[in-house]
Amino acid sequence: MMISVLNKIVGSFTLFLLFMLAPTHAVAASPTLVQAKKEAEAKGYIFFTTHDEIVAMAKKEGKLRVMTGFETQTLKPLINAFKQRYPFMTDIRVEVVQGAAAQQRAVLEIKSGQAKGWDITHISRELASEHIPYLMKHDILEMAKHGVLKIHPGMIHPFEKNIVSVTSSITVVSYNKKLISDDKVPAQWEGFLRPEFKGKKFVLELQSTAIASLVPAWGLERTLDFARKLAAQQPVWGSGSRRITTAMLAGEHSLYLGGSPGGVKRAMDKDPTRSLSYKLVEPVPTRIIDQASGVLNPADHPHAALLFLEFLASPEGQEILDKYEPLRASVFTSGSVTEQMTRGKKLSVVDWNHYTRYQEYMDKIFAAFGFPKADK
Repeated sequence: MMISVLNKIVGSFTLFLLFMLAPTHAVAASPTLVQAKKEAEAKGYIFFTTHDEIVAMAKKEGKLRVMTGFETQTLKPLINAFKQRYPFMTDIRVEVVQGAAAQQRAVLEIKSGQAKGWDITHISRELASEHIPYLMKHDILEMAKHGVLKIHPGMIHPFEKNIVSVTSSITVVSYNKKLISDDKVPAQWEGFLRPEFKGKKFVLELQSTAIASLVPAWGLERTLDFARKLAAQQPVWGSGSRRITTAMLAGEHSLYLGGSPGGVKRAMDKDPTRSLSYKLVEPVPTRIIDQASGVLNPADHPHAALLFLEFLASPEGQEILDKYEPLRASVFTSGSVTEQMTRGKKLSVVDWNHYTRYQEYMDKIFAAFGFPKADK
């Protein structure tokens, strides 16, 4: 009888020791985090002090619904990798929203309250201001700065604080090596103004992101002057980077003032002759905000959404984007293709400050080309 009682006492004491020595799941927030939370909430933002808290809530949700501008082939590897990191995320649905018509329709559905069930929305640069009132006010920026979410602060809108862009893109000069040699390809942007490039000698997009992306480095007036001089060169006017690159691959054009390394790589993968190539011209037009996303205000699974945005910004997520988009991982990710290509070079950086004015630049450049502005 005495032995039995002693065993129970020893057993209870052992359990007590194990409980006291075991690490707790939620660590108390530091005074700095508590203060950051108070400041964020005073401004109407939602702020979590620990990553564990977000994970615990996401585990209860177990679902995620995403609208994205990523390519279809990127979705499966992204979803599979995210599920491996968070096995409790068993129900994930992603819909690709690409093209002006689809993006406009999505905005109209969000405004009218018909976009129920979606957690993350794709935010195009043309419609960014229309999304902002309908986003959940997480202070993603401050949570990132305090390490609650592992996202590079440069990927987050510095003023709105709840918009994230995990991809970047640069503009290059693309060319067909069979039709023009590397030494003949302009090494400076002004090189396109030389006499030998007048009269259908290169392709220029009507809506030129390449020219618009020079505004941060050159200023608007110099860029508009350059646009007028380019138009006087009588280029081949094109529309759609992918369409132009395909035409170059077919030998229809030799030189394209525009394009992206990823677009050229996508075409090269289908061409065993490797006739396409590209050249970086400084200042390199660099859009650090390529595809932006945010958590919708009526989201049913906002914590899972935060984890997904964090995963996209992680080294693993960025590696997938570089592979499948391709070459579109963020310039803020050390070792990404874009970061390596632009390292040490003079850049024209379209940052968050220019992001909201980018469509204005595009419209003015279109007018400088000599085309009338279409009524919206």
